[in-house]
Parts: sequence; C-alpha cells; structure tokens
Amino acid sequence: MGKNHSRGNLFVISGPSGTGKGTICAELVKEDGIDLSVSMTTRAPRPGEVDGKHYYFASREEFLENIEKDNFLEYATVFDNMYGTPKDAVLKRLDRGHNVILEIDVQGGLLVKKAMPEAILVFILPPSNEVLRQRLEGRGTDSPEVIEKRLAGALNEIKLLGEYDYYVVNDDLATAIDEVKGIIRAEGQRVPAKVAPIVSRYE
Repeated sequence: MGKNHSRGNLFVISGPSGTGKGTICAELVKEDGIDLSVSMTTRAPRPGEVDGKHYYFASREEFLENIEKDNFLEYATVFDNMYGTPKDAVLKRLDRGHNVILEIDVQGGLLVKKAMPEAILVFILPPSNEVLRQRLEGRGTDSPEVIEKRLAGALNEIKLLGEYDYYVVNDDLATAIDEVKGIIRAEGQRVPAKVAPIVSRYE
C-alpha cells in the first residue's frame, strides 16, 4: 500500500455484465487505503441509499453546473437520469494517498483515460462466451432476448481490450481478486517519471 506521502493511483475496472467485476471491486475496497469512486446522479435515492456513500445525489441544475465546470472524468445519460464521476472527489482521495477504484463500462473507462491519462485500466474477462452465457442465465434476472443482447454487447466491449493496460480472466473468483490486488501493488511500486525525491532519500 502506498505511504501517506505518495499520491494514490486511479484504477478503472471494466468488463461485460456477468464477469463479476462488482464482486471483485467489493472485495478490493475491504483493503486499507483503497476507496471506491462514488458517482453523482440526478436520480432520486432508493430506500437505504446514503448521499455521499452510494451516490452523490444532485439536481439536474447542479449536475449541469458540474459539466460546465469540467468537473466530470466522464458522464452519461441513462433512461433520463444523468450519472458522472466527479473529478474533485477522486483527486481529493488520490491526494490523501488512497488508491481509488472506479467500476465502469468500457466506453466510460476510455473517457476517464482521456481525462486522466495516468489512470490504470483493468479489464475483467469471462473464461469463455459459454461460461458468460451460463452466468447470465444462472442469475435468472434476464429474458433470453436480453441475454443475447448482453452477449453481443460483451463481444463489442472485448474488442476494445487493446485500449486497456491489464486484463484478468475471472475463472476462479479468489484468484481473480488476488491478481487485481497484484496489479494494484505493482503499480504502487512503479518508478515515477521524477525519481529525484526518492533518490534524495539515500544521498
């Protein structure tokens, strides 16, 4: 884990629906010094949702103000509601030395990379199309038509894998979590562009 004097890293975790990225992220944030990025939304809170924990709940006017101020790493409109990743909240956590995890779709991930080129993009892959189909069917939440749509969407996302920095195949969940933790640890030990502050400690 990075020490307090060093800045944290922003990790973008993406992958098709059914790959287990949400479960992986939930495990990662149990580690000390890893925060999950909180999105801003114009939708109303659902029962039990807490402002600032699950989402930053904002009016449409407030959301549009943030767009004008260029305070989103990415934003999108989904079914008449707006969702975005506030830049100021992410930077505050990074400056405190925390690593920040952002769980988002591939298109959003690429927008984040454009806004913050230092972001580290990790793609969670299913072991195969067959396994992904089994997982989607096993959830019992989607109709066969929706499952076919999700599988087609998964292929389109996987075609953008080359835009990402790392990939992890989620065949065994515990192994996949360990592999993502390994990426986070390795990035914490990456030699920065400016090595003078580190070298000076030994002079």
